[in-house]
Amino acid sequence: MREVLIGIDVGGTFTHAVAVENPKGEVVAHSVTPTTHSSEKSVSEGIVKVFNDVLTKTGVDATSVRLVAHSTTQATNALLEGDVSKVAVIGMASGLEALKAKSDTKIGRIDLGNEKSIDTCHVFFNTKKGINEKEVESAVNSMIGESCTVAVASEAFSVDDSSNEEAVCQICNRLGIPAVGGHEISQLYGLTVRTRTAVVNASILPKMTKTAMLTQQSIKESGIEAPLLIMRSDGGVMGLDEMMRRPILTLLSGPAAGIAAALRYVKISDGIFLEVGGTSTDISAIKNGKAMTRSATIGGHKTYLDTLDSRTVGIGGGSMVRIKNGKVFATGARSAHIAGLPYITFTPASEFHDFHFEMIAPCEGDPDDYLILVNGDGKKYAVTLSDAAVEAGYSKKGDYSFGNEDSVRLVFSELAKFLADDAQSIAASILKKASEKIIPVVNDLLGEYSLDKGNVSLVGGGGGCAAIVPFLAHEMDMKSRIAPMAEVISAIGAALAMMREVIEKTCLDPTESDIARIRKEAAMKLEAMGASPESIEVQIEFDAKRNILKAIAQGSVRMEKKDEKQAVEKSELDNRAREAFGLDCVSCLYSTSSLHVYSGESEVKGKLKFLKKKRTDIKVLDNFGVVKLQLLDAEAKEFTSQQWQSALAYVESRAAYSDAGMMIPRVFMIYGERICDYSSILDFKQLESLIKLETEGLEPTERIILALERRKV
Repeated sequence: MREVLIGIDVGGTFTHAVAVENPKGEVVAHSVTPTTHSSEKSVSEGIVKVFNDVLTKTGVDATSVRLVAHSTTQATNALLEGDVSKVAVIGMASGLEALKAKSDTKIGRIDLGNEKSIDTCHVFFNTKKGINEKEVESAVNSMIGESCTVAVASEAFSVDDSSNEEAVCQICNRLGIPAVGGHEISQLYGLTVRTRTAVVNASILPKMTKTAMLTQQSIKESGIEAPLLIMRSDGGVMGLDEMMRRPILTLLSGPAAGIAAALRYVKISDGIFLEVGGTSTDISAIKNGKAMTRSATIGGHKTYLDTLDSRTVGIGGGSMVRIKNGKVFATGARSAHIAGLPYITFTPASEFHDFHFEMIAPCEGDPDDYLILVNGDGKKYAVTLSDAAVEAGYSKKGDYSFGNEDSVRLVFSELAKFLADDAQSIAASILKKASEKIIPVVNDLLGEYSLDKGNVSLVGGGGGCAAIVPFLAHEMDMKSRIAPMAEVISAIGAALAMMREVIEKTCLDPTESDIARIRKEAAMKLEAMGASPESIEVQIEFDAKRNILKAIAQGSVRMEKKDEKQAVEKSELDNRAREAFGLDCVSCLYSTSSLHVYSGESEVKGKLKFLKKKRTDIKVLDNFGVVKLQLLDAEAKEFTSQQWQSALAYVESRAAYSDAGMMIPRVFMIYGERICDYSSILDFKQLESLIKLETEGLEPTERIILALERRKV
């Protein structure tokens, strides 16, 4: 029986859906409709519409749908627009800690900008003698009377003992007010930040829950029994029950869906992913097959929420052109979408009769130097970045933003007369002004995440990517490519994303038992959310600067079937390795059942520009020729799992020493289908614990490969 995965991307303007055939990973149908913000059923109406449409196009019945997953901008929009609930904060602590905790849990008003805020009420209890239910009930009822519709229970050190927070949440629920405990949002110490994060989460809980329930009901009415999953801000998905406890995890859900597709559909190992819409571009870094994340700040305040490190620039395929003194002055930030004007490239040439050019202010408060075309009937059109990309030859036939080339040529030939310049130069100026806003962001990501410009590609997704990415690559002298089905890339990402759970704990010096405990907790939590136990993998990281031990669990909501793609022949694998290195001579050092470790030697500049030195790099390819890992100035060696101590000695022999002590290289352990990333581990004892735990379940003769990348001093 044919099985499909349904992915839905709920954007600010449009809702896209795709049906992906399982397990082939091929998109077999897609649909789009305007996002139904104003509907009684909120965005769920649009979700169900595109869902039913792709189901009809695939010709399968409801029983063939394995899962439905969607991204959402709702949490982000709720905070941007101030569509939030007033939060009752019940602070707690015991004994001497109570005085400070009372202050730490009094969050007050959280400014969201644009004269919007999250308002709170606060009450505090000393829990030295336990919880007095009547006092809590009275306080909660009083705060309900002050218009609070959701509550947060936050106690000092609840990450060690959450019983009091849980008791208060139960009391709130009995009184008809949803509540969350601080320990549910974060396991990190730091009462103020933990409480603040919980308050932000609670403020969007009622709205998100309402929409989620409407969506679930609508999906069930369509006869679908498959689980409904929602994109997380870190690129994974989670179940509906989990989302209704922690909606804050869906912030930046839209860009995260695009990244999920970049990883699992486009299979990017190292690159800069640019998801280009009509108005803006979300830019993210991918390194060693992982999306880069950072702590979110809301209203200028730190939170305990790791979100995708996605940076938004006000340039998109619909960005309009500004003219000053007869020259292209800027591209954007106003877009044709917001101005309500059609693009040139999406308009038949027959509409451009008796036209002339004008400069206007497209929206109230805009400067009056935006270029438009007015035809003989008085109809107005925007000259956009997409139009310039067609004229300049960077947007090709087949690209989503290509449109009508005849229309573009006609308009730009007249624009050349209007600006006393040639059409190609004008188009290049428009593209260059747009790229000037994006290049600094790309360079920042390359530098911050130590990505080598020569080894990464710019990868375009979103309907407007062809208008930006090819020219940007030319300007930056980088490789580029456009993702297949780029216009629905986020919906594809939602369909293919893995379930994910992240647990962080404050830990000064993690022991082997600490690591084993957090690993088990993450795996059990993900399994409880509905992930298949056989698919769960847990990655351990330790941030020595912040003393945070992190477990990242990923798994599939279903039993993964064998990939039906054919592995490439050894000769083709070698060719792809040579292509990845950009070298004629590469060596395959070691292979597992699914992964192949190649090395290549090249000349690079030394500290003195006129001197050159040789450097060995490592790249790991899978059976299909996809680069899964690339390391600069690196080496690798093979062991058996029972030789794990010898493997550690190998790492130790490559360590550098200084006044600061021992500095071990970035370590990756490869076996079977797995690449274990220990690059964040700086302490040798912690590395020893991780490798020992990882090899304990392996057969004694299982081959393991250690790849080491030297750290820059």
